[in-house]
Amino acid sequence: MKDPFFFEPLPWLVKATQLLADVLSLPSLPLHIHEVLAASILYSVIYYPISPLVSRLIVGRKYTDLPRKRRINWDAHVVSFVQSVLINGLALWVMLVDTERSQMDWQERIWGYTGAAGMIQALAAGYFLWDLVVTSCNMDVFGLGTLAHAVSALFVYSLGFRPFINYYGCVFILWELSTPFLNIHWFFDKLGMTGSRAQLYNGLALLFTFFASRLVYGTYQSVTVFSDIFAAINGHPVLPEGSVDLEAITSFDPAGVMRFATPGSTVPVWLAATYLLSNLTLNSLNFYWRILREHLR
Repeated sequence: MKDPFFFEPLPWLVKATQLLADVLSLPSLPLHIHEVLAASILYSVIYYPISPLVSRLIVGRKYTDLPRKRRINWDAHVVSFVQSVLINGLALWVMLVDTERSQMDWQERIWGYTGAAGMIQALAAGYFLWDLVVTSCNMDVFGLGTLAHAVSALFVYSLGFRPFINYYGCVFILWELSTPFLNIHWFFDKLGMTGSRAQLYNGLALLFTFFASRLVYGTYQSVTVFSDIFAAINGHPVLPEGSVDLEAITSFDPAGVMRFATPGSTVPVWLAATYLLSNLTLNSLNFYWRILREHLR
Protein backbone atom coordinates (compact mmCIF):
# COMPACT_ATOMS: atom_id res chain seq x y z
CA MET A 1 0.00 0.00 0.00
CA LYS A 2 1.34 3.40 -0.97
CA ASP A 3 2.03 6.07 1.63
CA PRO A 4 -1.36 7.77 2.28
CA PHE A 5 0.09 10.86 4.00
CA PHE A 6 -1.66 14.04 2.91
CA PHE A 7 1.40 15.54 1.18
CA GLU A 8 4.26 13.90 -0.69
CA PRO A 9 7.96 14.02 0.23
CA LEU A 10 9.54 17.41 -0.47
CA PRO A 11 12.31 17.01 -3.09
CA TRP A 12 14.71 19.39 -1.33
CA LEU A 13 14.16 17.65 2.01
CA VAL A 14 14.65 14.21 0.44
CA LYS A 15 17.94 15.41 -1.08
CA ALA A 16 19.08 16.99 2.20
CA THR A 17 18.38 13.77 4.10
CA GLN A 18 19.96 11.39 1.60
CA LEU A 19 23.52 11.63 2.96
CA LEU A 20 22.37 10.92 6.52
CA ALA A 21 20.26 8.02 5.28
CA ASP A 22 23.25 6.58 3.39
CA VAL A 23 25.56 6.88 6.41
CA LEU A 24 23.05 5.27 8.77
CA SER A 25 21.87 2.67 6.22
CA LEU A 26 18.28 3.91 6.38
CA PRO A 27 17.31 3.98 2.67
CA SER A 28 13.59 4.63 3.20
CA LEU A 29 14.13 7.55 5.62
CA PRO A 30 14.17 10.24 2.87
CA LEU A 31 10.70 9.05 1.78
CA HIS A 32 9.32 9.66 5.28
CA ILE A 33 11.46 12.41 6.81
CA HIS A 34 8.70 14.96 6.12
CA GLU A 35 6.34 12.87 8.26
CA VAL A 36 8.87 12.59 11.10
CA LEU A 37 9.35 16.36 11.14
CA ALA A 38 5.64 17.11 10.67
CA ALA A 39 4.76 14.93 13.66
CA SER A 40 7.45 16.53 15.83
CA ILE A 41 6.29 20.02 14.88
CA LEU A 42 2.64 19.13 15.49
CA TYR A 43 3.35 17.80 18.98
CA SER A 44 5.61 20.76 19.77
CA VAL A 45 2.81 23.18 18.88
CA ILE A 46 0.30 21.19 20.94
CA TYR A 47 2.74 21.21 23.88
CA TYR A 48 3.13 24.96 23.52
CA PRO A 49 1.10 27.11 22.99
CA ILE A 50 -2.06 25.04 22.36
CA SER A 51 -2.15 23.03 25.60
CA PRO A 52 -1.56 26.02 27.93
CA LEU A 53 -4.13 28.15 26.08
CA VAL A 54 -6.83 25.47 25.91
CA SER A 55 -6.19 24.31 29.47
CA ARG A 56 -6.59 27.86 30.79
CA LEU A 57 -9.87 28.20 28.91
CA ILE A 58 -11.31 24.87 30.06
CA VAL A 59 -10.11 24.42 33.66
CA GLY A 60 -8.88 27.91 34.52
CA ARG A 61 -7.01 28.18 37.82
CA LYS A 62 -6.80 24.42 38.24
CA TYR A 63 -4.17 24.67 35.53
CA THR A 64 -2.64 28.10 36.20
CA ASP A 65 -2.20 27.38 39.93
CA LEU A 66 -0.15 24.27 39.23
CA PRO A 67 3.58 24.56 40.01
CA ARG A 68 5.99 24.59 37.06
CA LYS A 69 6.73 20.86 37.12
CA ARG A 70 3.04 19.95 37.24
CA ARG A 71 2.24 22.29 34.33
CA ILE A 72 5.01 20.71 32.24
CA ASN A 73 3.64 17.27 33.11
CA TRP A 74 0.09 18.40 32.27
CA ASP A 75 1.09 19.70 28.85
CA ALA A 76 3.04 16.50 28.14
CA HIS A 77 -0.04 14.44 29.04
CA VAL A 78 -2.13 16.50 26.61
CA VAL A 79 0.35 15.70 23.83
CA SER A 80 0.45 12.03 24.85
CA PHE A 81 -3.35 11.82 24.75
CA VAL A 82 -3.63 13.39 21.28
CA GLN A 83 -0.77 11.28 19.92
CA SER A 84 -2.06 7.99 21.30
CA VAL A 85 -5.56 8.50 19.91
CA LEU A 86 -4.21 9.55 16.50
CA ILE A 87 -1.53 6.88 16.07
CA ASN A 88 -3.68 4.02 17.37
CA GLY A 89 -6.47 4.92 14.97
CA LEU A 90 -4.08 5.15 12.02
CA ALA A 91 -2.28 1.90 12.91
CA LEU A 92 -5.55 -0.03 13.17
CA TRP A 93 -6.68 1.44 9.84
CA VAL A 94 -3.43 0.44 8.10
CA MET A 95 -3.63 -3.09 9.54
CA LEU A 96 -7.16 -3.41 8.15
CA VAL A 97 -6.64 -1.98 4.65
CA ASP A 98 -2.99 -2.67 3.74
CA THR A 99 -3.32 -5.95 1.83
CA GLU A 100 0.40 -6.09 1.04
CA ARG A 101 1.23 -6.03 4.72
CA SER A 102 -1.36 -8.63 5.71
CA GLN A 103 0.04 -11.14 3.19
CA MET A 104 3.67 -10.94 4.33
CA ASP A 105 5.59 -14.11 5.18
CA TRP A 106 8.38 -14.19 7.79
CA GLN A 107 11.12 -12.85 5.52
CA GLU A 108 8.86 -10.04 4.30
CA ARG A 109 8.06 -9.21 7.92
CA ILE A 110 11.82 -8.77 8.43
CA TRP A 111 12.96 -7.06 5.19
CA GLY A 112 9.67 -6.01 3.59
CA TYR A 113 8.24 -2.51 3.28
CA THR A 114 4.97 -0.78 2.50
CA GLY A 115 4.49 2.97 2.29
CA ALA A 116 1.56 2.93 4.71
CA ALA A 117 3.49 1.01 7.39
CA GLY A 118 6.42 3.35 6.79
CA MET A 119 4.15 6.32 7.48
CA ILE A 120 3.11 4.82 10.83
CA GLN A 121 6.74 4.30 11.81
CA ALA A 122 7.59 7.86 10.75
CA LEU A 123 4.76 9.41 12.78
CA ALA A 124 5.78 7.34 15.81
CA ALA A 125 9.43 8.31 15.37
CA GLY A 126 8.38 11.96 15.17
CA TYR A 127 6.57 11.68 18.50
CA PHE A 128 9.45 9.93 20.24
CA LEU A 129 11.89 12.50 18.82
CA TRP A 130 9.74 15.19 20.43
CA ASP A 131 9.51 13.11 23.61
CA LEU A 132 13.28 12.67 23.76
CA VAL A 133 13.91 16.42 23.44
CA VAL A 134 11.29 17.41 26.03
CA THR A 135 12.37 14.69 28.47
CA SER A 136 16.06 15.61 28.11
CA CYS A 137 15.25 19.26 28.83
CA ASN A 138 13.13 18.38 31.89
CA MET A 139 14.87 15.49 33.60
CA ASP A 140 13.78 16.80 37.01
CA VAL A 141 10.18 16.23 35.89
CA PHE A 142 10.31 12.98 33.92
CA GLY A 143 13.33 11.04 35.21
CA LEU A 144 15.55 8.31 33.79
CA GLY A 145 12.74 5.79 33.18
CA THR A 146 10.96 8.10 30.75
CA LEU A 147 14.26 8.97 29.07
CA ALA A 148 15.10 5.27 28.61
CA HIS A 149 11.66 4.70 27.11
CA ALA A 150 12.07 7.61 24.67
CA VAL A 151 15.56 6.50 23.56
CA SER A 152 14.55 2.85 23.13
CA ALA A 153 11.33 3.66 21.27
CA LEU A 154 13.01 6.17 18.92
CA PHE A 155 15.75 3.64 18.16
CA VAL A 156 13.28 0.82 17.48
CA TYR A 157 11.11 2.89 15.14
CA SER A 158 14.14 4.36 13.34
CA LEU A 159 15.26 0.83 12.46
CA GLY A 160 12.14 0.55 10.33
CA PHE A 161 13.78 2.81 7.75
CA ARG A 162 16.47 0.19 6.93
CA PRO A 163 13.76 -1.21 6.27
CA PHE A 164 13.78 -3.68 9.16
CA ILE A 165 10.64 -5.22 10.70
CA ASN A 166 8.54 -2.57 8.96
CA TYR A 167 5.63 -4.99 9.41
CA TYR A 168 5.82 -4.78 13.20
CA GLY A 169 5.58 -0.99 13.36
CA CYS A 170 1.78 -1.04 13.47
CA VAL A 171 1.80 -4.04 15.82
CA PHE A 172 3.81 -2.38 18.55
CA ILE A 173 1.94 0.90 18.20
CA LEU A 174 -1.02 -0.98 19.68
CA TRP A 175 0.87 -1.18 22.97
CA GLU A 176 -0.46 2.38 23.32
CA LEU A 177 -4.14 1.39 23.33
CA SER A 178 -4.23 1.95 27.09
CA THR A 179 -2.51 5.36 26.93
CA PRO A 180 -5.63 7.51 26.30
CA PHE A 181 -7.29 6.01 29.39
CA LEU A 182 -4.10 6.45 31.42
CA ASN A 183 -3.98 10.14 30.52
CA ILE A 184 -7.66 10.62 31.35
CA HIS A 185 -7.07 8.91 34.72
CA TRP A 186 -4.21 11.33 35.40
CA PHE A 187 -6.34 14.35 34.50
CA PHE A 188 -9.16 13.16 36.79
CA ASP A 189 -6.70 13.11 39.69
CA LYS A 190 -5.43 16.63 38.99
CA LEU A 191 -8.99 17.97 38.60
CA GLY A 192 -10.12 16.66 41.98
CA MET A 193 -12.24 13.86 40.54
CA THR A 194 -10.42 11.03 42.29
CA GLY A 195 -12.89 8.32 43.27
CA SER A 196 -15.64 9.60 40.98
CA ARG A 197 -17.82 7.24 38.98
CA ALA A 198 -16.30 8.59 35.76
CA GLN A 199 -12.81 7.74 36.99
CA LEU A 200 -13.99 4.28 38.01
CA TYR A 201 -15.32 3.48 34.54
CA ASN A 202 -12.21 4.93 32.92
CA GLY A 203 -10.05 2.92 35.34
CA LEU A 204 -11.75 -0.32 34.33
CA ALA A 205 -11.09 0.49 30.67
CA LEU A 206 -7.48 1.34 31.54
CA LEU A 207 -6.87 -1.94 33.36
CA PHE A 208 -8.43 -4.00 30.58
CA THR A 209 -6.57 -2.29 27.71
CA PHE A 210 -3.26 -2.26 29.61
CA PHE A 211 -3.48 -5.96 30.41
CA ALA A 212 -4.72 -6.92 26.94
CA SER A 213 -2.52 -4.70 24.75
CA ARG A 214 0.72 -4.48 26.70
CA LEU A 215 1.01 -7.55 28.88
CA VAL A 216 -0.78 -10.13 26.70
CA TYR A 217 -0.68 -8.87 23.09
CA GLY A 218 2.63 -7.04 23.53
CA THR A 219 4.38 -10.03 25.07
CA TYR A 220 2.99 -12.40 22.42
CA GLN A 221 4.14 -10.14 19.59
CA SER A 222 7.55 -9.74 21.22
CA VAL A 223 7.97 -13.52 21.13
CA THR A 224 6.82 -13.53 17.48
CA VAL A 225 9.26 -10.84 16.37
CA PHE A 226 12.07 -12.53 18.30
CA SER A 227 11.30 -15.75 16.41
CA ASP A 228 11.38 -13.97 13.04
CA ILE A 229 14.64 -12.20 13.88
CA PHE A 230 16.37 -15.36 15.04
CA ALA A 231 15.38 -17.05 11.77
CA ALA A 232 16.95 -14.17 9.82
CA ILE A 233 20.24 -13.72 11.73
CA ASN A 234 23.11 -13.90 9.24
CA GLY A 235 20.64 -15.17 6.63
CA HIS A 236 19.55 -13.60 3.34
CA PRO A 237 16.14 -13.06 1.74
CA VAL A 238 15.00 -15.17 -1.20
CA LEU A 239 14.12 -12.59 -3.85
CA PRO A 240 12.21 -12.94 -7.15
CA GLU A 241 14.49 -13.71 -10.08
CA GLY A 242 15.54 -10.71 -12.12
CA SER A 243 15.65 -7.07 -11.13
CA VAL A 244 12.63 -5.25 -9.79
CA ASP A 245 11.52 -2.17 -11.72
CA LEU A 246 10.59 0.34 -9.02
CA GLU A 247 8.65 2.45 -11.51
CA ALA A 248 6.47 -0.52 -12.44
CA ILE A 249 5.60 -1.47 -8.88
CA THR A 250 1.93 -0.91 -8.07
CA SER A 251 0.41 -0.66 -4.60
CA PHE A 252 -0.79 -4.26 -4.95
CA ASP A 253 2.33 -5.84 -6.48
CA PRO A 254 3.52 -8.58 -4.08
CA ALA A 255 7.12 -8.16 -5.29
CA GLY A 256 6.95 -4.52 -4.23
CA VAL A 257 7.21 -5.25 -0.53
CA MET A 258 10.83 -6.38 -1.02
CA ARG A 259 11.80 -3.34 -3.09
CA PHE A 260 14.58 -2.33 -0.69
CA ALA A 261 15.91 -5.85 -0.09
CA THR A 262 18.98 -7.16 -1.90
CA PRO A 263 20.59 -10.60 -2.07
CA GLY A 264 23.10 -9.28 0.45
CA SER A 265 20.50 -8.09 2.96
CA THR A 266 20.94 -9.73 6.33
CA VAL A 267 20.30 -9.30 10.05
CA PRO A 268 23.71 -9.05 11.72
CA VAL A 269 24.05 -10.14 15.32
CA TRP A 270 24.59 -6.56 16.55
CA LEU A 271 21.31 -5.44 14.97
CA ALA A 272 19.35 -8.34 16.42
CA ALA A 273 20.92 -7.84 19.85
CA THR A 274 20.37 -4.07 20.02
CA TYR A 275 16.80 -4.36 18.77
CA LEU A 276 15.94 -7.14 21.20
CA LEU A 277 17.54 -5.19 24.06
CA SER A 278 15.44 -2.13 23.23
CA ASN A 279 12.31 -4.26 22.93
CA LEU A 280 13.02 -5.93 26.28
CA THR A 281 13.59 -2.50 27.85
CA LEU A 282 10.19 -1.31 26.67
CA ASN A 283 8.43 -4.50 27.75
CA SER A 284 10.18 -4.49 31.13
CA LEU A 285 9.06 -0.91 31.71
CA ASN A 286 5.50 -2.00 30.92
CA PHE A 287 5.65 -4.71 33.57
CA TYR A 288 7.41 -2.36 36.03
CA TRP A 289 4.77 0.34 35.66
CA ARG A 290 2.02 -2.27 36.05
CA ILE A 291 3.55 -3.62 39.28
CA LEU A 292 4.18 -0.09 40.55
CA ARG A 293 0.54 0.86 40.02
CA GLU A 294 -0.58 -2.24 41.90
CA HIS A 295 1.75 -1.29 44.77
CA LEU A 296 0.44 2.29 44.90
CA ARG A 297 -3.25 1.38 44.76
